[in-house]
Amino acid sequence: MLAYKNGDAAAFEVLYGRWRRPLFRYVAHQCGHDGASDELFQDIWLRVVNARQQYEAAAKFSTWLFRIAHNRLVDHWRSSHRAPVIDNALADDEDADFTASIPSPEDDRPDRLAERKAMAEHIVAAVHSLPDVQRETFLLSQDGNMSLEEIASLMNVGRETVKSRLRYALGKLRQELSKWR
Repeated sequence: MLAYKNGDAAAFEVLYGRWRRPLFRYVAHQCGHDGASDELFQDIWLRVVNARQQYEAAAKFSTWLFRIAHNRLVDHWRSSHRAPVIDNALADDEDADFTASIPSPEDDRPDRLAERKAMAEHIVAAVHSLPDVQRETFLLSQDGNMSLEEIASLMNVGRETVKSRLRYALGKLRQELSKWR
């Protein structure tokens, strides 16, 4: 980001390439996939571009980026008078790259592919079933690769609160996924 701030346009392409999928997953998981996630995603990147001259490396770029995303989502929910939305269609499109992260058997027989797709859909559904604050904490940790301290700062809560939310989220996910097996 510092290179981009100093006029290196190619540096933005590197940032965008590295963070577009995690950021889009985070936004889409938080607001659904009714078109609002696309608009919010673009707006977040526009804010990054517009704020490049004011950027200070006080924290990791990802922390700064996900703070912008978090604040933009809060604004979206306030303006639409809605709470976060769960959209199961995400299992079919935006989480397709998530399926690729599941260990692949050496043979890609159709039955194995179907089994892996079903597992990915179940994982996405389990994440969506989490309470809003636990889901956001989990997604910031996983998609944003943020530390407990960074999440606490972003969400304006204590580190122990984040740790607790993450522990409860992981426990619920383990419980939900154990049913699948």
